[in-house]
Amino acid sequence: MKQLIRLSLFVVLGIGLWAFSRADQLFDLAKNLDIYASVIKELNQFYVDPIDPNKVVKNSIDGMLDQLDPYTVYYPEEDLDEFNTLTTGKYEGIGIRASWVDKGYYITYVDEDSPALQAGLQIGDQLLSINGVKITEDSDPGQLIKGPKDSKLTAEILRGEEKHSLTVQRSTVQIKNVGYSGIIRPGIGYIELEEFNQSATKEMKAALLQLKKDGMKQLILDLRNNPGGLLTQAVDICNLFLDKETPIVSTRGKLKEWNATYKALNPSWDNSLPMVVLINQNSASAAEIVAGVLQDYDRATIVGQRSFGKGLVQVTRDLPYRAKIKITTAKYYIPSGRCIQAIDYSENKDTVKQEFKTRKGRKVNAGGGIEPDVLVGRPQANSLIQQLLKERIFFQYARLYKLKQAKIAPAANFHLNDTEYEAFVQWVKASKFHYESPLEKQMRDVLKETSKDILYANLTKELDRLKPEWDSSVARELQGNKKVIEGLLEQEIVHHYYYKKGINEWSFEHDPTLLKSLELIKN
Repeated sequence: MKQLIRLSLFVVLGIGLWAFSRADQLFDLAKNLDIYASVIKELNQFYVDPIDPNKVVKNSIDGMLDQLDPYTVYYPEEDLDEFNTLTTGKYEGIGIRASWVDKGYYITYVDEDSPALQAGLQIGDQLLSINGVKITEDSDPGQLIKGPKDSKLTAEILRGEEKHSLTVQRSTVQIKNVGYSGIIRPGIGYIELEEFNQSATKEMKAALLQLKKDGMKQLILDLRNNPGGLLTQAVDICNLFLDKETPIVSTRGKLKEWNATYKALNPSWDNSLPMVVLINQNSASAAEIVAGVLQDYDRATIVGQRSFGKGLVQVTRDLPYRAKIKITTAKYYIPSGRCIQAIDYSENKDTVKQEFKTRKGRKVNAGGGIEPDVLVGRPQANSLIQQLLKERIFFQYARLYKLKQAKIAPAANFHLNDTEYEAFVQWVKASKFHYESPLEKQMRDVLKETSKDILYANLTKELDRLKPEWDSSVARELQGNKKVIEGLLEQEIVHHYYYKKGINEWSFEHDPTLLKSLELIKN
């Protein structure tokens, strides 16, 4: 009886403490909201210069959310186009991307089914003006290009030394989920899944059906560089390869009523098709769910590099005045019981790794992304390569290359010979590209310090004598890293001629991860 009384008192005390804690939290919230509103009011009335209430509040909300995680995001009404594009994969425009390169805005990507390509715009064209508005470094071409469906824009471009004026009719552009699909070796189908927006499963199933007609006996599913998207699409894509009622993913968060387990709702499309799934460090969220689930059920072999490690679920909530907020509400757990979240944002540290097992008893880890069954290291992007990419050197050279050569070999067969690569090296040497290796920087710092003290005069002389050994030579560095640089340059050149499809076809003969997967799937 005494134990029962103690237990009752403990429960009542616990509820009471929780109620007091909850009340304190609500009071603190109300108090701080009152203070915040007063600060805005005082600034608006007394600050020396006029303030923009929209900007001040947006910045303060962003600052608050920055304390949480990168995925909890506020969307004011004016940013709803971006939000809708993320969820639906649709936007109204012409299907290009442009970047500031050297001293101009250049088209760096053109969708192969876009109004832009149909109107004659090409990768490498410099945008001079849009609808008469001159393009400068401070311009935002994206805003100028956007507009209602069926409206027209006139783009003035520079291609080589020739100016052109092209009229393009805007339309609704659908961002494709399936970037490429095809038979890449006899009986081996390949699908590159780039997104998980609302039409992902529909596109995936259509690609599978066509590949089956074309003789597919085995499948390589490429999820590399896929940032994720809708959880429901990840579940439905897993369902294509898993039987009905198979548990796929569960979510757990603060509110128990939001906890859920998602199962396969339909009969599988094919539950025995041999599969390899490719992932890398940029495969995240929904892409990790698909890879992890198929790994947990031993349904596919995972090849590549460890994935990003985003195991957080977001829910969108409506706010006043058509604003929205995307809030992290839960973590997701795949069938083995593991959560792949890499960072604990509440404590700003890596999550603790734990060991789990697949259906057949293979060991897999949680906390840090999906670890591939077969690891294929990625080419190391050293400081030289990073600098070349940062300054868009490959893009600049590919643009000039295409102006000189109207045609090249088919994408799968394109390769730069030694003479052509040496021409690239000489072009870089003659350009404004400047590179200082980490070793050179360190040596220059040491030389600077030794020259200040007469006691180190002999060391200063010795460092000067050895300068040819540590002084960065762009030509030497380009030759020393030829294999990786040559591949990146070939891809960029192929992109200028054959667009995204060309990069895929080139990779079927050169991509180490893909070649390894072909080797595995044949066995």
